[in-house]
Amino acid sequence: MTARRCIPWPDKRLQTPAAPVEAITDDIRAIWADMVDTMEAMPGYGLAAPQIGVMLRLAVVDCSAERGKAVLMANPQVLHASAQPRDHDEASPNLPGVHAKITRPRAVTVRFLNDKGEMEDRDFVNLWATSVQHQIDHLNGKMYFDRLSKMKRDMLLRKARKAS
Repeated sequence: MTARRCIPWPDKRLQTPAAPVEAITDDIRAIWADMVDTMEAMPGYGLAAPQIGVMLRLAVVDCSAERGKAVLMANPQVLHASAQPRDHDEASPNLPGVHAKITRPRAVTVRFLNDKGEMEDRDFVNLWATSVQHQIDHLNGKMYFDRLSKMKRDMLLRKARKAS
């Protein structure tokens, strides 16, 4: 498979909700394989299809220490989120050179279509939960910095422009 180029923000595709996946096909599996290769090449903990310009609700996440344990998801949705928050310094290959501390629920239960085409509910905690939520934001046309106050967001974007 192939590592693909991440499209640069403010590409409109990064601000557009992705389309649902109707069925798991060989084409979908090939996209997932490219997404895993792209995630590993960054390196990163996850990737959503819109980040590489594919406007489908596909995401991959791998927060394992040894790697090679990517969870492949189509149409992921959070069913339940813990009340306990967790802060994590987040970034994106679509806007390199900047990062920000984002607060998200520490644990989530997510329903998604897996690589076998079966509906699966899975619990994610800590970094796994953060990454899954970050990818779902991408699928909804949101970037991590959209969760910041306007002032912090504007400062981050100014810093990104200077870094590029």
